[in-house]
Amino acid sequence: MKRVLVTGYKATELGIFAMKHPGIDIIKKAIAKQLIRLAGEGLEWVIVSGQWGVEIWAAEVALELKQSYEGLKLAVITPFLEQEEKWSDPKKEIYERILSGADYVNSITNKKYDGPWQFKEKDRFLLQHTDGLILLYDEEQDGSPKYIKELALKHALRVQEYPIITITGGDLQSIADDEQQFQYDE
Repeated sequence: MKRVLVTGYKATELGIFAMKHPGIDIIKKAIAKQLIRLAGEGLEWVIVSGQWGVEIWAAEVALELKQSYEGLKLAVITPFLEQEEKWSDPKKEIYERILSGADYVNSITNKKYDGPWQFKEKDRFLLQHTDGLILLYDEEQDGSPKYIKELALKHALRVQEYPIITITGGDLQSIADDEQQFQYDE
């Protein structure tokens, strides 16, 4: 897999409203685990659309991993221009840092928000231009990732080979448990 799309819940869907929420580190570790494995198998591009939540955290992980994995690149391909327009200043600062560290930045529709069709267009485009998906989604917690999962499953049937790697709540709990055990052992 050369190009992987990473997506999942928006921060608010996870009940994460603070930028220092302890769950963010757990999510980043779960994403890093998958990206490191894929980087060892020849991954070249980590692709996100830059939505606030899993995608921003995945982009931060990708930027960190670029230092250790020569040739690993980050692309931020947004559904529309200025998606961060209504974000708080601290969120905008993080977003700008990600964009400045990315190897490729573009927008699918090259206009500001015009309607929900831009999100559907973004999902279709990103699935067609990637070789697999890392999805933070748990069937037991409904949310926006279910839509891209449905599209990805249909896409996988058409193209024969489109791996979908799902990170579930159980996976996150396992990492949290390991972290707690590690702290206990110290």
